[in-house]
Amino acid sequence: MKMTVLYHSKTGNTKQMAEVIAEGMQTVDGVEAKAFPIEAVDEAWIKESKCVVLGTPIYMASVCGVIKNWLEGPCKAYGLAGKIGGAFATANYVHGGAELGIRLILDHMLVYGMLTYSGGGSYGKPVIHLGPVALDGQLEESKDTFLLYGQRMATKTLEIYQ
Repeated sequence: MKMTVLYHSKTGNTKQMAEVIAEGMQTVDGVEAKAFPIEAVDEAWIKESKCVVLGTPIYMASVCGVIKNWLEGPCKAYGLAGKIGGAFATANYVHGGAELGIRLILDHMLVYGMLTYSGGGSYGKPVIHLGPVALDGQLEESKDTFLLYGQRMATKTLEIYQ
């Protein structure tokens, strides 16, 4: 089953964490996952994917403009309704707005008819309520959480669509 992780990355942090999520997804049998920059989306791949996770760097306590523009326009062409959706962020500060950016993405996904998921507290610790956040300078410490998030997203997607 195909799954997609999309992201915009200016410094490489968001790209790195997107790749970790895709790696986590791939640890689940039967899953093929790929990470793409939002500027180079593989249209056929995303249309066939049952799960789409979207990641953003946080600027000014919100998603970056590239992600906001994609959510308000081009994403409509990818048939997102009915797919599992999730979100993640990278930020410079603990209270820099990452949760606001994730919520904005999840809200858009709901409007497009996606089924949003994160695992929440259902798997125990670490609890990932809305989506994982990695802070600049602490990416290495966040990798296990992002890997686990990818596994949880893939497991739930398989559970729903198989």
